[in-house]
Amino acid sequence: MTKAIVTVPPYAPFISEVAKHPVVSGLRLNTVMPVKESLEELLLRLQSLAKGKPVFIDLKGRQLRTASYATPPFTEVKISHKISVNTPVTAYFGNGREHATLSEVDGDKLIFLDGPQRVVGPGESINIPDSSLVIQGSLTETDLKYIEAAKKVGMHDYMLSFVESAADVAELKRLDEKANIVAKIESVKGLDFVRKEYKNNFRLMAARGDLYVEVSRPHQVLEAVESIVEKDKNAIAASRILSSMALSPEPSCEDISDVAYLIKSGYKTLMLGDEVCLKRDPVIGALNLLAAIFRRYD
Repeated sequence: MTKAIVTVPPYAPFISEVAKHPVVSGLRLNTVMPVKESLEELLLRLQSLAKGKPVFIDLKGRQLRTASYATPPFTEVKISHKISVNTPVTAYFGNGREHATLSEVDGDKLIFLDGPQRVVGPGESINIPDSSLVIQGSLTETDLKYIEAAKKVGMHDYMLSFVESAADVAELKRLDEKANIVAKIESVKGLDFVRKEYKNNFRLMAARGDLYVEVSRPHQVLEAVESIVEKDKNAIAASRILSSMALSPEPSCEDISDVAYLIKSGYKTLMLGDEVCLKRDPVIGALNLLAAIFRRYD
């Protein structure tokens, strides 16, 4: 049967209700969200609320994110990793809705020629879909802290962002030999890895938010999403799912058709992202709608 994984804000009062929903097979913790207790206490609390369902710890890996507030082009943008890339090059913010010209790079500091015309906040993702991009390192300091805390409390379910090689997964396995890993495919390099080297030894995710921005042409996201589930019949489809319900209790026709497309493409697990899951009514409404759609195709 088709199931859903739900992103849970750490302090949402409705986590237990979500976990009990019949279509929910697991919960996802977005590790960029702020927490007030120790990581061990947080993970144990979420594990208790999940009622036996897995809690996936979403590690950010090589995903590029802003590290502080900045107002480009008047201030440099500090990011999570040191990079090199041929400049000038276009960088994208806000899931591809905004773009700016990156004119210079100094390690983990980016200097923009123009835009975005607003304050950029810490934790925002940045996409630089250029073949010359080289990202130094993979797991972040926060990732390492979560892995250590997870091992201490006996939790081993992870999602790993921007996987582009077997080495990315092997690095996490070295740190936690019991790791159950979902590799998030979010770039052209990641797609190449899946097509040429993937051995079906861990689960895949088509993380469409970044993947849509990273492919050369927008329509190529279709081939990308379909190629992932062709390689892994247990793959998860994520991002941009029922996002209209974050703004209205009535979903858009496009969103309903999108869910049907993913199911017909072979996906048996869909993951709801942050935007739909921040409040109780949108996430419960989205789960009820998914249940109705799943019944049609199951």
